This record gives sequence, C-alpha cells and structure tokens, in this order.
Amino acid sequence: MSTYDHDGPTAGPAESPAARTANGRPPGAAAGALPEAPKASDRTSEAPRAAEAAVETRAARAVRLVSAAALGPYQSAVVRIGFSATWLFFLLRELPNRRELYGPDGPWSWDLGNRLVSGNHAFTALLWTDSTVWFEIVYALAIVSSALLMLGWRTRTMSVVFMIGVLSLQNRSVFMGDGGDNVIHLMAIYLVFTRCAQVWSLDARRAARGVRQDRVGPVLWAVCGLGLLVGTWRTSGSGVFGGGEWWLWVVFWGMWAVQGLWWAVGRFADGDARALLDVLGNLVHNAAMVVIMAEVCLVYATAGWYKIQGSRWQDGTALFYPLKLDYFSPWPELSSLLGTSGVIVMLLTYGTVMVQVAFPFTLFNRRVKNVLLVAMMLEHAGIAVLLGLPFFSLAMIAADAVFLPTSFLRRVGAYAGRMRPGARLPEQRRERAEQAERPRTLVG
Repeated sequence: MSTYDHDGPTAGPAESPAARTANGRPPGAAAGALPEAPKASDRTSEAPRAAEAAVETRAARAVRLVSAAALGPYQSAVVRIGFSATWLFFLLRELPNRRELYGPDGPWSWDLGNRLVSGNHAFTALLWTDSTVWFEIVYALAIVSSALLMLGWRTRTMSVVFMIGVLSLQNRSVFMGDGGDNVIHLMAIYLVFTRCAQVWSLDARRAARGVRQDRVGPVLWAVCGLGLLVGTWRTSGSGVFGGGEWWLWVVFWGMWAVQGLWWAVGRFADGDARALLDVLGNLVHNAAMVVIMAEVCLVYATAGWYKIQGSRWQDGTALFYPLKLDYFSPWPELSSLLGTSGVIVMLLTYGTVMVQVAFPFTLFNRRVKNVLLVAMMLEHAGIAVLLGLPFFSLAMIAADAVFLPTSFLRRVGAYAGRMRPGARLPEQRRERAEQAERPRTLVG
C-alpha cells in the first residue's frame, strides 16, 4: 500500500513534505485533521489565474473555430452557384451582341481601352491583341468556365479561369453593366480564395466516391501553366517582368504553384503535411467568407445612408420617378398601377431605406436578420420585374445568400435531391453527422 493512498495506514516519520502535500495535507498537518480554509490572499491570487485560464480557453476555442473547418459550406456553395449562373446567363443573353458590347465592333474602341488600362492598370486579356478570333476565344472560355464553376467541376482551377473571364470582359468595356457587374467583379475575386465546392458540386461527388487516381487534374494544371506562360510572355516586354502588370502575374503564378503543391502533398506527403495545408486552406476560406459578408453589409449600409440624405427619399416619393421612366418599364401597366398609389410608393420608399440601414445591425439576432433577408430578396425580385434589371437583382440575391441559414439550405438541397430518382447525397449524410459538433456562426 502506497503512502499516497488516502485510505491506507498513517504515514510514518519518513513521509516527505511533498508526499504530505500529495495526500491533500499541507506540510506539518496531522493525519485526519481538517484542511485549513484558504486564506483571503490565496483566493485573491487564484482569481487572476482562473481568469487567465478562461481567456486562454476562449482564445483556443476561437483558433479552433477558424482553423478546424471551412465554415459555411452551403453558403459558399450557393454564392458560387449564384454568381456563376448570373454571369453565364448574362453572357448567353448577350451572345448576339457580344462584339458590340466587349468586342472589336463596340463604341469603346481598342485604342480607348488601352488608354484607360494604361492609367488604371486593370487586368484584361482582351487588350493583348485586337484580333476577333482572340475575342471569341476569351468569350467562349468565359462561358465554359462559368458553367463548370456552377457545376463545381475542378473548382479551384475554374474559379481562377472564371475570375479571368469576368475581369477581361468587364475591364475591356467599363461602361457596360447595370450595377450588378460591380458585385460580380468583386465576388469573382473572393471566390478564388474559398473552398466553395464542399457540397453541391461534382468535386464533392468525386471525393465521396473515393477516387484517388487523378489524371485530369495534372493535365489541367499543365495546360493552365502553358496558358500562363503565353500570357506572361505576351505582356512582358523585354523580360519576364519587364513590362505589363508584373505583380499580377506573380499572383497568377503563385496560384498555379499552390495548386501543384496542394496536389503533390495530397498525393505523396504524410498526414501532417496534408493537415497543415488543410488548416491553411480553412483559414483562407473563412477569411474570404468574412470579407464577402462585410462587403454585403457595406453595400447595404452605404446605399441606405446615402438614400437618407436625398430629399426624395426623405419625403417618400423616390420610387415614383423610376416607375415613370420608359427605359426602366418593361411592364408599363404594372409600373403605372403602382405609381398611381401614393401610399404604396411611400411604404416602398421608406421600407427600402429602413431595411438597408438596419440590416448590418441585425446580424447577431437570427430571427430579425432572416426577416430582413427575405425582405431584401423580395425587394431585388421586384427590381428585376418592375425596372427590368434581372442580372443586377440576381447578383444581389446571390450575395444575400451568404447569410441564409444552414438548416434552410440543407432542406432545399434534400428536396432537390429527392426530385431526382435514385439520387444519393453522401455529403448530406456526412454533414448531418458533423452538425452537432459544428459551431453556429453568422451564416447560420
């Protein structure tokens, strides 16, 4: 029997102070004596240590929250699908007019585009040459990358190609767009840094099937590297970085190198290296999601506060005037019906301002946030119908979707899966098992 057993015999004289302390008795205390109550000074000194331990626990919990998993998988998937579908539908609708909008037949000539880009240093591949064939290639790549990103095929690569297509077309003719192009412009950049194919994608299906031998990925990586080499040489001037936007090519080559590193580590490295890259990917994804949410809040906050300063918004008549413009009246009878009711115009005017100003302040109250989210989506749907701005409305609804609750998105995904006979949704079963462990965030 050890002298450290509380139920054993009393320790002899050889008992050390450390042993008596381990027995729960301070040195010099007799066996069976009641322990002394802690002094006030001891309690005072223990309070900061307890507070420090609590702070460390919260800090560790915060680090685990932002690094252990890519948060908002369904929200990022909806943003990916929404923006790629919006851009795809726009490109398909403008297919007959593509050369007048962004090509060699447009009023914004190739020389004017070069003069503008030389001043603002924007990226566009359409100004590498004035060839009509090159324009058709870039436009076709923009359509294909939008469709593949929407489906979630090789999402890491397609997100970069999608961004290049968006920047190339929009920076070629900056005056073409209805406001939604600015949102797509920003979100195309942010999507590159998200892991937006965790669910509702062909990549997720391939991962669920456990396909290990990947031949398409290395071939696609090599083709993209060849395209980067041609682009770098075309804009380099006298050297690799002798002209053009050298810093932009450093970013593109860095992305290309990271893609190759990710594949090599996943194929050949041990589990620690893969875990490290996974944590880094989660950190980048979560930071990009925070930026997307902040961008949406900034858009609504600035729009609402600028409206407050306008006299027409203050007297409740602001929406009357666009309803009377022929250019923004695809349904003149409906616009006239709403415009003749002063009460409806006043309610819609004041309601728009209140919703936009209040939304950023309601993010920490889920119920109020969800109500205002529905109101904003209905507002954009009304803009699409009444003012004839469908792509602006689709872009804003896709941006609003980052705040949709996860439970709602899961139900929508389950319903869509049941509509397809024999559909299997392995990612939903995996997410359901992890739902109890995943912390709740602003996105749902």
